[in-house]
Amino acid sequence: MDLSIIVVTWNSQEFIQNCLDSIFLSQGNFSSEVIVVDNGSSDETAKIVEELYPQVNLIQNKKNLGYAKANNQGIEEARGEYILLLNPDTQVLEDALSLMYEFVEEHPDVGALGPKLLNPDKTVQASCREFPVFSTLIWEFFGLSWFFPRSRVFGRWRMGYFDFDKQREVDQPMGSCLMLRRATLEDVGILDENFAMFFNDVDLCFRIKKGGWKISFYPQAKVIHYKGASTRKAKVRMIWLSHLAFHKFFKKHKASLANRLLLFLFLIPLVLSAWVRILVFHLGKLAGRP
Repeated sequence: MDLSIIVVTWNSQEFIQNCLDSIFLSQGNFSSEVIVVDNGSSDETAKIVEELYPQVNLIQNKKNLGYAKANNQGIEEARGEYILLLNPDTQVLEDALSLMYEFVEEHPDVGALGPKLLNPDKTVQASCREFPVFSTLIWEFFGLSWFFPRSRVFGRWRMGYFDFDKQREVDQPMGSCLMLRRATLEDVGILDENFAMFFNDVDLCFRIKKGGWKISFYPQAKVIHYKGASTRKAKVRMIWLSHLAFHKFFKKHKASLANRLLLFLFLIPLVLSAWVRILVFHLGKLAGRP
């Protein structure tokens, strides 16, 4: 088996047919399988997959086990030499799968590959970041990364200056569509389930780079991403979880005594930053924004 495509769903009935149809329309000169891991959906997601896509390997969890654990279930079931982690709120365009498969075949030192992500209106969606450092917390808290997105200092993490038309090495492509080499996962390990929802892709990419593998961004392959479709269902909770995961990432990978002291000092602005984002979210709702 060449490629295993893993889609983790949670109340994804609005998107799952479009996602799966696009996968099957984007097949190429490679063998593949599709594995859907449903995280205890209360809607018709699992029923849609079971009835309309008998060729799909459907794993049904009785409850939501988290994004990382569900993906790991799919990885353990997968038989492919390459594994594609794909969100259900995506649409694979044209020959994106073939292009990605051919790229990793031709570049044996590449352990992970991300395509160009597009918004539903076909505009470019920012999908690559550098690994965060402690100064990232400061620029995020004071809003400097938003006011100066193209700055090489303040915008370093979000990479507002990134050219999404050029293929290049990157730190971390967005995990909503990420192709992985099985040999790489066997080398560095699968997703860390301590990062149940957020930063599991950042953590994985960090370990991939640390293990000596390359990570590439490949804009010739294009995928539409209906950004945050599932997380919008519980926005406030998601904000807290994302900030806690940020803290957890630093705690895991910046473990020296000095860094632990810095992490403690930065905990207050991190919590305040979460409150600011929640406030902005509620003000947006009052103003009528979705």
